[in-house]
Amino acid sequence: MRKLLLALATLALAANPVFATCGGGGGGGMGGTMPRSSMNMGGQTMGGQRTPVNPYVVPWKSIGANDKPLTTPIVVMWFPVDAREIDTSELNVSRILTLYAAQCVGLQLVKPDDVNTLAKFDVVTKQPTVLLVVDGKVVDHVHPDGRFITSSSVENMIHHELFRRETALDQLLETAKNESATNKDAAIADYQKVWEQHCLAPKQGREAQKALKHLGVIVKASDLRTIDPDMSPAMNARITKAMSEAFEAELAADYPKARALYRAAAAIDPADPVPSRFLGELYRHHTGEWELARATFEHLLTIQPDPLSRAVALHGLGKMTIHMGDSAKGLALFEESIAAYPLALTYRNMAVYWNSERQRAKADVYVQKALALDPHDSYNLIFAATYLADSGRKEEALRIAKENEGDLAASYNLAAIYSLLGNKGKAMELLKRHFYQYERYDDVRAMEMWEARVDYVFASMKDDPGFIELTKMAR
Repeated sequence: MRKLLLALATLALAANPVFATCGGGGGGGMGGTMPRSSMNMGGQTMGGQRTPVNPYVVPWKSIGANDKPLTTPIVVMWFPVDAREIDTSELNVSRILTLYAAQCVGLQLVKPDDVNTLAKFDVVTKQPTVLLVVDGKVVDHVHPDGRFITSSSVENMIHHELFRRETALDQLLETAKNESATNKDAAIADYQKVWEQHCLAPKQGREAQKALKHLGVIVKASDLRTIDPDMSPAMNARITKAMSEAFEAELAADYPKARALYRAAAAIDPADPVPSRFLGELYRHHTGEWELARATFEHLLTIQPDPLSRAVALHGLGKMTIHMGDSAKGLALFEESIAAYPLALTYRNMAVYWNSERQRAKADVYVQKALALDPHDSYNLIFAATYLADSGRKEEALRIAKENEGDLAASYNLAAIYSLLGNKGKAMELLKRHFYQYERYDDVRAMEMWEARVDYVFASMKDDPGFIELTKMAR
């Protein structure tokens, strides 16, 4: 792996595109992201039985030395002791933590080698620690109950802080209500103080918005939700089970079943952004129902989504926008997606975009960013190998392709590698596998075939009768 990263650091990308496209090689589906390891999602074997996968991936952000720190009033800082804890902790999967992230609760993962942050907060890495930082000050902490920190202990810590804040805002709302008849300006000032915290306290924010409108002051927030998700234990268990069943169907490539189950899960709690995220990404990537995908993603952005769901929606809208011919708008949506939450999926498609625009250095940066998020993910490795093949590092690219040839979802990129290496027969075989085994719908096939026809990696095959026949559905 280190050898690959070093090779990419000096990679010179060669491109001869027809025009900009996001290509079939960027990937997608599965809610737009996969966890650091299979253990994060459940699915591991315990006592001979497989536990259900959990689609509620918590959007922890790892802040690097050159990244902007989280600026939310409430920040939860997780200090794991090592990489194993990062991969296996139950803090990675939690519906409650995901929904708290939608309320502007910042979730920061501090890696064990971040000595500056460790020193700043006086954290000793002998045991995992979670700190609650409010307005820049540490107000609470959680240590392990046994060996690991439980998600429930962190959830409870956040709940108490939000409850304290909501209680204070309720009191301020009552004060403003009493003032409104005798001191309009004072009432407006108090209502505005409540409104300023509408992301942290949506219910109180809506009350303040309504009261301010009555007093002649209009305040707006495009993503302020009109209803709040049900975070009760009963609902948490019910919708997590429903989403796990839907995700299992998608992983099994039973897309009609997954679509029906995601729709059912979205109806259970319409204020929960995660079912809509998975449903929109299924429409976009697997079934090719782009009108439904666009409508789902646009709706998702109006219900105060968590950062991960926002990023997936913006990426999906960007991908479809570029495909429809508006590259500038699509690229801007990609940039918004990255600002909301960095995804390997978005970085890969940014690399494809800039490579097709002959901006080789920019493309290389995004390849490396995708790898940095998950250097062990086979899809990231295969994607990077297309650039290795294109830059003359043929032996290394071929090795990666052979080691990962069984990855059905990466068939397009595997075909690209073999095409760049001059093995047209193998490239055709893998493209056929991509179109007719991985893809299940003609609408998607038609778009992917069009992308293959304009993708420069297949330029040497574009006049080949077999390639023309294989991509005859191109639209």
